[in-house]
Amino acid sequence: MEGISRRGFLRGSAAVGVGGFAGRAFGFAGAGPFKVGVITDEISQDFDHACAVASKEFGMQWVELRAMWKKSLLALTDAELAETQKILSKYNLQVTDIASPLFKAYWPGAPQSSEGPKGGTRGGDVLKEQDEVLEKSIALAKQFKTNKVRCFDFWRIEDVKPYRDAIDRKLAEAADKCAKHGVLLVLENEPACNTATGRESARLLGAVKSPHLALNWDPGNAVMRGEFDAYPVAWRMLPKERIHHCHVKNAVKGSEGKVVWSPTGEGIIDWTAQFRDLAKVGYRDAVSLETHWHGGGTPEQSTRVSWSGMKKALQDSGNL
Repeated sequence: MEGISRRGFLRGSAAVGVGGFAGRAFGFAGAGPFKVGVITDEISQDFDHACAVASKEFGMQWVELRAMWKKSLLALTDAELAETQKILSKYNLQVTDIASPLFKAYWPGAPQSSEGPKGGTRGGDVLKEQDEVLEKSIALAKQFKTNKVRCFDFWRIEDVKPYRDAIDRKLAEAADKCAKHGVLLVLENEPACNTATGRESARLLGAVKSPHLALNWDPGNAVMRGEFDAYPVAWRMLPKERIHHCHVKNAVKGSEGKVVWSPTGEGIIDWTAQFRDLAKVGYRDAVSLETHWHGGGTPEQSTRVSWSGMKKALQDSGNL
């Protein structure tokens, strides 16, 4: 973008339609330090359409893969996986990570969690089942030319202390297995799981020192668990060099005092400041839009609204 002033570029983008294809021609969503992307099924289960919106309308060059055609990525047939790759190539999109459901499961022997599905596997078969999910996820990472697999740390247990060390060891074991294949395991702080907040994320990374386990930082998820100072207070507690993925969404206290999802541009998380701080600490990985808020009428329109807020925050922070 040498020779083009920021103001002049934004004015030109507006002339052709903000976030339109002309923006992508100038690298609009890739000019900053981050890999700006979106989880495709937040737009649509029609993978081709979702990629078209991400590429042509949003001007993105990256997407995160979780589900398409109403199926988990891990459940796709070989023919469907080939079609997925063909569509990515069609829109010149790269993959940030495999958004695997790894370890979103019951911890064997623990009391019933209120968070997990009623039909979920329990007992000794859980870990065997999750080992298979890990192997599949690593294979998909290779297939889609990414070096990151997302995971969680089991459905939230009311008193996790008796099981915490064993869970940490399982995460370390999985990270080491990923490392043998040149893959980094990124754990997402998730309100329904045992590591939900920034403070719990800091504890986890302190306990599992493996360089092959990193954090998928999601301050919106932390807010949903009641950590209203996730940014900036809990953020300051995190080892920044171990953050290698970031989900972008927002939440707010509703009229009845309950925390609910909100458009990215509105809510408790100041994304302009968070993006600025990410850049300051040298973060160069993905910032991936995970809309979750559905107040726009449809998932696609809700994601458009949230992308508008995310894009403005990136611009205002000097990172787009």
